Amino acid sequence: MDLIKDLQERGLIQDIMPGTQEQLNKEMTSGYIGFDPTADSLHVGNLVPITLLMRLQRAGHKPYALVGGATGMIGDPSGKSAERNLLDKEVLNKNVAAIHRQLQKFLDFSTDKPNGAVMLNNYDWFKDFSFLDFIREVGKHITISYMLSKESVQKRLETGLSFTEFTYQLIQGYDYYHLNKQHNIKLQMGGADQWGNIVTGTELIRRKGGSEAFAATCPLITKADGSKFGKSESGNVWLDAEKTSPYQFYQFWLKLPDADAERMTFTFSFRTVEEIKALIAEHQQAPHLRKLQKALAEELTIMVHSEEDLHGAQKASDILFGQSTVDALRSLSERQLLDAMEGVPQVVTTKETLTGEGADFLSFLADNKVFPSKGEARKMVQAGGVSINKEKVTAIDHKLTTAQLLNDKYLLIQKGKANYTLAIFN
Repeated sequence: MDLIKDLQERGLIQDIMPGTQEQLNKEMTSGYIGFDPTADSLHVGNLVPITLLMRLQRAGHKPYALVGGATGMIGDPSGKSAERNLLDKEVLNKNVAAIHRQLQKFLDFSTDKPNGAVMLNNYDWFKDFSFLDFIREVGKHITISYMLSKESVQKRLETGLSFTEFTYQLIQGYDYYHLNKQHNIKLQMGGADQWGNIVTGTELIRRKGGSEAFAATCPLITKADGSKFGKSESGNVWLDAEKTSPYQFYQFWLKLPDADAERMTFTFSFRTVEEIKALIAEHQQAPHLRKLQKALAEELTIMVHSEEDLHGAQKASDILFGQSTVDALRSLSERQLLDAMEGVPQVVTTKETLTGEGADFLSFLADNKVFPSKGEARKMVQAGGVSINKEKVTAIDHKLTTAQLLNDKYLLIQKGKANYTLAIFN
């Protein structure tokens, strides 16, 4: 498989060093990408480098994932408008361990395979590297003018760049030199904003007499409107199910506009380019069916979470946004229900309101501001536009009782087709 040709057809090559394609086509090559341990979970934005390493391994090459336990103490100025807060060693170690666990889901770390993945932490070779040794072994090989010429540095000179951040490219450059020398790694990949740091590494390898070294970057992934990709209304879309549930993850991809869905399918899907083009053509015949978004959401939810999680997400989606019954709604676990209801207006009350003969439904709706008034609620009920737990309410004297509660705690009130309120009874 010609990996570079495939990446180019997907629009995933921005800059590439001459000879990179020939090297990969010649022999099994070790390549690496760095991951910044600034959080205890990777997010959707990190899926780009993750899938690049997956593609590298599937093409028969050996992937290395480098977690920056040392560089995380400094902060990369690339693409940043201000200096980041520095993390302490304890937090970094926790984040590094979490990232390692996540990467094991995507890469084959089998030690008995020639191209089994390897994870390294640059803190291991920097922890005993003295400042004097560093400036003798690294600093003397790279000039100030060379470092100042980097775009990531130029952009920050106006707003201010600390010496700590200024040295970042030397440290990342030394990473590549060390990996080239100790592990025969000949390729570094990353986002387009990393090109300056990466070529500092190839330059250091050249000046210190290392072996051949190559580089390739992919474009930064943005939405069609130019905004940052990987965020939802509630913030980052994480790969950790505790931070972003499988349902929310599935919905993120399902809600992509068509233009973004096309680009993201080429970027993230492991379908062939020909298969993707056929899928796009099929989607364009009936865009309202959202076949492209569904296909991408299904593939990535299985890849990041599991097939079981996908089925749970689809089940919740079908129940909440399709035709379903109260029995189907009751089959959702409390977690699935709450995940699906994230962002939906909530009213909180006590079960005591349901004692005796139960609570008057119209009064409940008005008192909890689900409707502006009892009269408005009555009109909507009489028009057949109000449901409880997916069952239409037809009687204006309907009573709410504990028997109607989902998971012994919740009521799902629906106005119209998809206007929900979740009532919580503590």
